[in-house]
Amino acid sequence: MKKAIVVFSGGQDSTTCLLWALKNFDDVAALSFDYGQRHKKELEHAKEIADELNVPHHVMDLSMLGQITANALTRDDIAIEEGEKYPTTFVDGRNHLFLLMAGIFGKQIDAKHIITGVCETDFSGYPDCRDSFVKSMNVTLNLSMDENFVIHTPLMFLDKKETWKLADDLNGLDFVRYKTLTCYNGIVGDGCGDCPACKLRARGLNEYLSEKDGALDE
Repeated sequence: MKKAIVVFSGGQDSTTCLLWALKNFDDVAALSFDYGQRHKKELEHAKEIADELNVPHHVMDLSMLGQITANALTRDDIAIEEGEKYPTTFVDGRNHLFLLMAGIFGKQIDAKHIITGVCETDFSGYPDCRDSFVKSMNVTLNLSMDENFVIHTPLMFLDKKETWKLADDLNGLDFVRYKTLTCYNGIVGDGCGDCPACKLRARGLNEYLSEKDGALDE
């Protein structure tokens, strides 16, 4: 059996990846992280989605990450805005640590496939969302534990419009649209409409729906 772990936040991207994993693997588990994020609702919501899809859901305590980093996702007193180098929503080392922990956990349950929703097409310039980083992390995991992990990034070269299309192809467009939590302000579904995550998500959705409606009219 092919067994996989999805790094899972309950947002648009990771939920699309979870649907993708369920189609492509025999046995799938979802792994979420408590890293001191300001919205604990994220973890509760991730569990609700996993339960609805009948996927085992695990939560790992990485609260020390929130203790040693200062950013808008772990601190209420930092505004969500463009920073000098990266947006204030960038969390140093987050994806690096997530993939490391997923690999360690995966070894314990004999799951050699790790799926993450990182993307270097429509993103905020985060260095740990780049394909080069993921490939290097894959090599590091295998060398560090003498295993043959494979990190899958189904969204790496998709823009948000194409990510919505993938969700639709997986028969999950409405599920992803109305049940996921992407908003930096903690609002489920279409979100607040104001934060960068909501604007990016909405723009991609509108582009996809417009394209889909145009194709149906032809």
